[in-house]
Amino acid sequence: MASVSTVEEAPSAAVVEPEVLVRTDGALGRITLNRPRALNALNVGMIRAVHAALDAWRDDSDIEIVFIDGAGERGLCAGGDVRELHAQITAGRSADTVDFFREEYAMNAAIAEYPKPIVAVADGITMGGGIGVAGHAAIRVVTERSQLAMPEVRIGFTPDVGGTWLLARAPGRLGEYLALTAGTMDGSDALYAGFADFFVPSERIDALRDALAHRADPTGPSEIVMLFDETPEPSALAAQQGWIDEAFSADTVPEVVARLRALPGEPDGAAATADLLESLAPTALVVTLDAVREARAMASVRDALAGEYRRVLWFVHHHPDLVEGIRAQLVDKDRNPRWDPQTLADLTPDAAAEARDYVPPVPLWS
Repeated sequence: MASVSTVEEAPSAAVVEPEVLVRTDGALGRITLNRPRALNALNVGMIRAVHAALDAWRDDSDIEIVFIDGAGERGLCAGGDVRELHAQITAGRSADTVDFFREEYAMNAAIAEYPKPIVAVADGITMGGGIGVAGHAAIRVVTERSQLAMPEVRIGFTPDVGGTWLLARAPGRLGEYLALTAGTMDGSDALYAGFADFFVPSERIDALRDALAHRADPTGPSEIVMLFDETPEPSALAAQQGWIDEAFSADTVPEVVARLRALPGEPDGAAATADLLESLAPTALVVTLDAVREARAMASVRDALAGEYRRVLWFVHHHPDLVEGIRAQLVDKDRNPRWDPQTLADLTPDAAAEARDYVPPVPLWS
């Protein structure tokens, strides 16, 4: 297990900073993802450090609120370290891959179930694994720089880290739309879709953090955040709700595409969305649609994580599209993935069921 590093002051230039900064400020426990050159992408050591900090503060009476943010100005977290995931799978190190997902999901569940308020600031890019850090916090803050997404289908994969729980609870069929298109939300969209609670301009985040750490009265953290909250521009996603609901309520992905092509009035974005879906990995699309709809009937984030774990390890152990998608997007960068199968028409009808019913070699919860 990675140890938790306590930082009292800025280290000298000769000292290599840890990838997660953990320290206290008044009654505030602070966790900062500190890998800015990699957009704070999560590796297993970072996951362990975050979880260890949460465990250490759980029963610490001096810590009343936990505050999570990311180093640098580009974002909270761009997701998991998928290059390392690619290396593990191609090298046959499946045990390392299983360990990564088990530990990441345990951290996600710890955030969702934490007995003290967690304030997470999704400033800048917050995608994939970053949603698992910020999306389940009690108080979720976005800014004018926020860009949130669950982009897994673009690498032939499926949303995880409890993302299906959030997607399934978005208004109407926005969850299916965001999951299948890997669509990016700005701060306004994130608020509308239920991925965030407050909009605070980035220039006021430091003041918000100080107010949470040194509040002079017993005012709760939500009330303090409300003092910094502003009303953002209207959500562009909300304006598209009508045609999104019409198309993405279809039973299957091919039917979604057909409805997009047949929408009356050709609403802006519908045809381009159909084209996009036909370019993405067919298996990832049908597995993802099934996952979001299964999560809609679940009772907790923990249940959703269990459903995601089955599907994720099915991809890791039994389907080539994940490795191929990472190769095309991030390793060779030729942007020319060879999906298996290549089209929705060639997809076997039981692909979604195979992933849903997969029995992982190691249980998620020990």
